[in-house]
Amino acid sequence: MIKRILLVCTGNICRSPLAEALLRRALEERSVAGVSVTSAGTGAWDGAPASEGAYLVGLERGLDLSGHRARLLTRELVEEADLILTMARHHRARVDELGGEGRVFVLGEYGGREGDEAEVSDPFGGDLDVYRDTCAELEALVTAVVERLAKEGQHGDRR
Repeated sequence: MIKRILLVCTGNICRSPLAEALLRRALEERSVAGVSVTSAGTGAWDGAPASEGAYLVGLERGLDLSGHRARLLTRELVEEADLILTMARHHRARVDELGGEGRVFVLGEYGGREGDEAEVSDPFGGDLDVYRDTCAELEALVTAVVERLAKEGQHGDRR
């Protein structure tokens, strides 16, 4: 049973904080209770705030990332999570190194996409339109993930 989901990107200031906020909201809207959602980065600077682009695009979508602080991905975070969703394959490889094998998926693959379409590109350094595109992609993937979790939850098999 999935109770703790960890989202992973590189700096934990753009993609994973947006995905975390979107996933929390989607789970709440679907009345999926008892699932906590957190995020971390493979190269995060502990305590860094969300990037300005992620913060502003989050506000446009009714998400408040003002309290977000980046966390470096650790073995402990990996061990605590039941399901780990990464933005790219190289993040998945790092999670595997930290003991997450069997519980880690690229977000897009878990949401039903294949190949390069499964990875979410990093908007860092891009303009607001790049962040908007990334957020729209994350919204679509999060919707697919919540659908999968809800469907699999009905059958007791949540992996």
